[in-house]
Amino acid sequence: MKIGNVILPDIPLILAPMEDVTEMPFRLICKRFGADLVFSEFVASEALVRNVEKSIRKMRLVEEERPVGIQIFGHDVDSLVVAASKALEANPDILDLNCGCPVKKVVSKGAGAAMLKDPDKMVRAAAEIVKISNKPVTVKTRIGWDANSIVVGDVALRLQDVGVSALSIHGRTRSQMYTGLADWRVIADVKANPAITIPVFGNGDITSGETAKERLDMSGVDGLMIGRAAIGNPWIFRDIRHYLQTGDVMAPPTIKERVDVCREHFYMSVEYKGEKRTLLEMRHHYVKYFKGIVGFKPYKMKLMTAMSSQEVLEILDMLEREKNEKL
Repeated sequence: MKIGNVILPDIPLILAPMEDVTEMPFRLICKRFGADLVFSEFVASEALVRNVEKSIRKMRLVEEERPVGIQIFGHDVDSLVVAASKALEANPDILDLNCGCPVKKVVSKGAGAAMLKDPDKMVRAAAEIVKISNKPVTVKTRIGWDANSIVVGDVALRLQDVGVSALSIHGRTRSQMYTGLADWRVIADVKANPAITIPVFGNGDITSGETAKERLDMSGVDGLMIGRAAIGNPWIFRDIRHYLQTGDVMAPPTIKERVDVCREHFYMSVEYKGEKRTLLEMRHHYVKYFKGIVGFKPYKMKLMTAMSSQEVLEILDMLEREKNEKL
């Protein structure tokens, strides 16, 4: 299948953009385990207008992660257009507009999922970005602001009409945040609309090969976007692909595999953004890397409070050695 001129396999598996998670080292790891398309952390348009170094750094790309998209967000159409122009200078394969982030600090400024309260502005922003972009423009959104305003069906048509090349839909409202179940019936309705000809990707509650197949079968979407379930679990892309192809569930990664990938992730992150930030931001991943491992709690506490790279690596070595000795 294609997004504009970007060629993807049938039923692509996509890494969703996540703040402090989908930095370049993690994107590369997910790519190796089967992600067909990856996205940057979302980048604030106002920060790009001001040339904030941290935001510019989020757009650093390497050839090994292609195809890769950069996602931007903001509330002002003019600023979004300037930001889009700056993002395009980083030469992504796809440029994505975030209309789905539910966190308060984003929506309180009228950005992210707050765009769902003003569909006219959402469509206008997408249209203006399409006009200046030499890359396919996509949009990630939710189904609506709340249960009384499920607007994604109408918005999808309007976005397609202004030149958006694909749409990713998270099956929750903003009011739900990350609670309750994603409503894949709404996603299925968008995909089933014969007037919709662009690819539609579904997002929400995809945690395994089995859940991936269930949602594909009931929605008919063109591909799946995986977010939180990939944190500390890059194997999910491999596992889903294997299940879709064979119907078999893969064995979970061994302790050694978990430690090896976590260690690699840590090394790359230190090189990418320095030790101080890595020590803080890898905390998002530790618990997920070792989810379900009996007796992990003491190691978790040590990793969460580690003050140096050497300390983290010693803890990981100790974890691997102790757990393997007990097998």
